[in-house]
Amino acid sequence: MVFFFAIILAVVGIDQASKAWILLHFALYESREVIPGLFNLTHLTNNGAAFGMLAGQPAVWRQVFFIAAASVALVFIWIAQRSFGRRSRVYAAALALIAGGAIGNLIDRIRWGFVVDFLDFYLGQSHWPAFNVADSAITVGVTLFIVYNLVFDRQ
Repeated sequence: MVFFFAIILAVVGIDQASKAWILLHFALYESREVIPGLFNLTHLTNNGAAFGMLAGQPAVWRQVFFIAAASVALVFIWIAQRSFGRRSRVYAAALALIAGGAIGNLIDRIRWGFVVDFLDFYLGQSHWPAFNVADSAITVGVTLFIVYNLVFDRQ
């Protein structure tokens, strides 16, 4: 369990620290080129879900929905950790990454009513939707869980 909670705390800490740095050093919509033609740091906000889904809904309903969804997800992650996490540290790490990312974005939603995004990858004029450390942790965690399950743990 120490391993599980250490990863969660690391993800939340890095996520919140990186967002605080962006908020302190960038104006909203300000963009700075990091790797020409590929990557910028760009201060954006997202009051919707992934890729801006639900962004047009009333703020109160969005907040209730996102807080409830994150809370339910964290309960399921806790239950999964008690089953899968005991079988393998890989499962524990994957679930901790997902939980840490969910908590990081939940903190934003409770504090500001939106999530701070700033990682902006693109090729030419085609941009991937901006994201943050919490989103990355969730994506890596889900991918790790699925790949480990399919390749190494056939139970």
